[in-house]
Order: sequence, then structure tokens, then C-alpha cells
Amino acid sequence: MWVNNPALVQLLGLCPLLAVTSTITNALGLGLATLLVLVGSNISVSIVRNWVPKDIRIPVFVMIIAGFVTIVQLLMNAYTYGLYQSLGIFIPLIVTNCAIIGRAEAYASKNPVHLSAFDGLMMGLGFMIVLVVLGAMRELIGQGTLFDAADLLLGPWAQSLRIEVFSFDNQFLLAILPPGAFLGLGLLIAAKNVIDAQIKSKQVTPPEPEKGPRARVTSLT
Repeated sequence: MWVNNPALVQLLGLCPLLAVTSTITNALGLGLATLLVLVGSNISVSIVRNWVPKDIRIPVFVMIIAGFVTIVQLLMNAYTYGLYQSLGIFIPLIVTNCAIIGRAEAYASKNPVHLSAFDGLMMGLGFMIVLVVLGAMRELIGQGTLFDAADLLLGPWAQSLRIEVFSFDNQFLLAILPPGAFLGLGLLIAAKNVIDAQIKSKQVTPPEPEKGPRARVTSLT
């Protein structure tokens, strides 16, 4: 989730990450959808891994992922229609997310079901956390709010979750538009690198044992 984060380390799935993270609601909705697809596809790929020929494994994996994406898309269309319209084409584009096909190929196809499910859960949570943090940054700087339109995902009761931190006469478009997403992602990557460097510097390496003077041995004749 941290060491090998798909967004901050592998830089996968940048298209939806940069496009739909203008609010926390959009980011959380897409993150949950990606998490469900990642866990489901990892489990399915692990189950059928011994019956799929290596020559056609990639098309089979893509079909499995597409099936789960279709299920998630239909569920969102039925129960969160407003968010479904807001995310638009980026829901079916989950099929092309390199993080999902990458985990299916690199891990799920070579490991048992329980390990593959855990891998999908951790990778999905890591991706979703980055989405939500980036969405919070952009929404706060661009609109001065948090959890705006949360009712699109959680229902009418979630309207009370909206927090107006400060008000703008005009929205800060740089934060809302994709260039702001690039800048925000760069700041998150930089922050992660700084934290990793501090952690690494605090790790004490054991000192090497001192080597004493080497005794000279001469043979007796």
C-alpha cells in the first residue's frame, strides 16, 4: 500500500486519477469501483490460473476484468445514478487500468486465492487513498469545501457531511482542472519521497567489526 503504491510509485492509472479527482465524492466513488474490480479480478484470475493457457492469458484476464467492470457499472447506474453520470466514461475505462491488469498478470496468476485477494485489497486501498487525498486537496483549494455532493454516493443523509471551509467569489480553476491534478500528484510524490528518506536515515545500520592488526606468521625452518 505504501512501498509499492500503484499511483505514487508505479505511476499506474493516471488517466482516471488526474481526470476525476476534482472532489472527494468523485475520487471515493472511482476508488471504491476500482477496489471492487481489483479484488474480484484477482480472485477470479487466481482461481482459473491453472486452466488458462499462457498464450491466451492476457485476453482472458481482460475479459474477466471487463466482466467485473460491467457489474460495477450496472450497480452504480442503479443505485448511484448521479455519481454514475458524473464519472461518465471513466467507469468503463477501469478495464484499461494498468494497475489491475498488472496485478492480475504479475501476482494473481502465480499465487493462491487468499494471497491474491489480499494483494488486490491492499493495492486497491492504496490507489483509493491517493485518489481521496488528491480529491480533497483539489476540492479544498479550488472550491473551499469538503465532501461536496456526497449525497450522490452515500444518499440524501450525506448532504449534512458537506463542509465549507472558506468561501470563494470565483472558483480557483487551476486546482479544479487537470493541470491542478498534475501539480497535486507531484506534491504527493515529493512528500512520499521525503518521508521515505527520513525513515531510511533513521534506520541505524550496525557498525562493522573493527579489524585488528594482522599477525605475521613466519615458518620455522
